[in-house]
Amino acid sequence: MSSSFELTAQTRKAFGTRASRRLRRLENQIPAILYGAGEPPLAITLSHNQVLKALENEAFYSHILTITVDGQAQKAVLKDLQRHAFKPRILHMDLLRVTAKEKITMSVPLHFKGENVAPGVKEAGGVLAHLLNSVEVRCLPDALPEYIEVDVSRLGLDEAIEGLELLALSHDDDLPVVNIHLPRAATESETTVPESAEVPAINVKDAPAGDKDKN
Repeated sequence: MSSSFELTAQTRKAFGTRASRRLRRLENQIPAILYGAGEPPLAITLSHNQVLKALENEAFYSHILTITVDGQAQKAVLKDLQRHAFKPRILHMDLLRVTAKEKITMSVPLHFKGENVAPGVKEAGGVLAHLLNSVEVRCLPDALPEYIEVDVSRLGLDEAIEGLELLALSHDDDLPVVNIHLPRAATESETTVPESAEVPAINVKDAPAGDKDKN
């Protein structure tokens, strides 16, 4: 994994809704909890600006983080993140400690390559649909991938990539990851315009000879 993330934290001593609001509003800190690895949960605070900058990198969500708490470095992964409903504010974070010998379950993003050259798109005019943007994997921390690459360069129209051997897909349901289909407008039933009905000609019979003007 190419990215590296290091966050500085302090032990949190004040608890409750009022204390958390003070941390966020006056001290620009994020209340968080660090737990797991057979150790008791530890309430900490993180710099909001430092976390917000780190979150700009997609790898932060599926990466082993270094959390230095009161000078002591610990390895952890992000398990939960609470955001404000409409403000660019982080309200709370859950961080799971990791150890080298204990497997972890994480959601890893999918990166698709070859979309522009896929026959179903380039030749048939189809649209590539990402049915999954991330998948869950279970592995040791050192083996955790930053992302999983999916090659769709040979995918044709109405074809799908299925059956990745991953935790989320290891059940009986064989879920498709991506497929190519025609745009909706092209797949809608074509409306056949009815041909104009022929109007039968009106036969005008000649009037009997006796009814014609004799002038």
